[in-house]
Amino acid sequence: MAFGSLEAGEDNAPLAEINMVPLIDVMLVLLIIFIVAAPLLTHAVKVDLPRASSAPNQTKPDNVQLAIDAQSRLFWNGAEVSAAELSQRLADEAAREPQPELHIRADRSAPYGEVAEVMSEAARHGLSKIGFVTDPRPAP
Repeated sequence: MAFGSLEAGEDNAPLAEINMVPLIDVMLVLLIIFIVAAPLLTHAVKVDLPRASSAPNQTKPDNVQLAIDAQSRLFWNGAEVSAAELSQRLADEAAREPQPELHIRADRSAPYGEVAEVMSEAARHGLSKIGFVTDPRPAP
């Protein structure tokens, strides 16, 4: 403790304890300031907005089913396509408004490199909505 003693011996050793009382006082003052100031920071104006009956005009984008089988063959909505045809079709779909979603159905044993190339090609043409279709049934 940081109390002096009444003993006659002189002990000029430095005091190695931190006085915590001023630190606690500062912390309590800051806590009170934040408690008082917190309600002032939420300044919301209550406005009674008018109501109108209208439905937003949203067009749902189509989706394109792209399948990759175990032999790395590509199928665009069920029809087999070559790599050159795939590139052209991806470019055509990327130009449409709104852009369709690309749903990739890859066979379990399809090479990962082929799937990555298809995704890269789609991104290169500007298709940003890409999803994977999986079988929801549990594996046996």
